[in-house]
Amino acid sequence: MGEVGYYKGVHKVKVLTESKGYWIVEALEEFDDTVDDKKVTVKVGERRIVPCESVHKQKYLAPPVKEHAYELKMEKKLKRLVAEEEKKQE
Repeated sequence: MGEVGYYKGVHKVKVLTESKGYWIVEALEEFDDTVDDKKVTVKVGERRIVPCESVHKQKYLAPPVKEHAYELKMEKKLKRLVAEEEKKQE
């Protein structure tokens, strides 16, 4: 125990205990989190029980959210229609 990890891949925490499904971590930096749809500020040294899959060994940023396939398809269709309309006007 005592290894450093990153909560949600961004916030530095120290793993205190590991159990099945949940870990107890101590915040090594101040950050904002949500608990029951409420925004909470976690202070340095504060301990929290978190799901084990939310703590990662390396710092990373989540991949950007991809647009919905339907929206992408409609955007392509709109661009094609605009190009056809401009072609007709010329």
